[in-house]
Amino acid sequence: MIDHISVEASDLAKSAAFYESVLAPLGLAKLVDRSPGTVGFGKRYPEFWLNARPGVAAQPESTGIHICLRGPSDAAVSAFHAAALAAGGKDAGAPGPRQAAFTTYFGAFIFDPDGNKIEAVCFPKKLEE
Repeated sequence: MIDHISVEASDLAKSAAFYESVLAPLGLAKLVDRSPGTVGFGKRYPEFWLNARPGVAAQPESTGIHICLRGPSDAAVSAFHAAALAAGGKDAGAPGPRQAAFTTYFGAFIFDPDGNKIEAVCFPKKLEE
């Protein structure tokens, strides 16, 4: 349903390096680099964009901004979380099972350098079929 998303970055180079390591476990790579304005990540086409907004203040953690990305496995979700913390992100929910409206899933939450809350999830195979 959603084709792509865009996230503002106060320091595009810093955020691009952060997301390059964080998105790799989820199978997304840097596909477009139009520095200093925008960088796009995806599998076959850019699905996750960073747009330079120099001088913009970081989002407060209470804004409700929440973007969720699908991972191929529980291990990939855990690697996403570990990569985020290693790259300077903040923990917003350790990897583990969670209850959703229709099923349980495996998820992890982080805050990026600009305060955006990013989640990675893996749903049971029976749900994806």
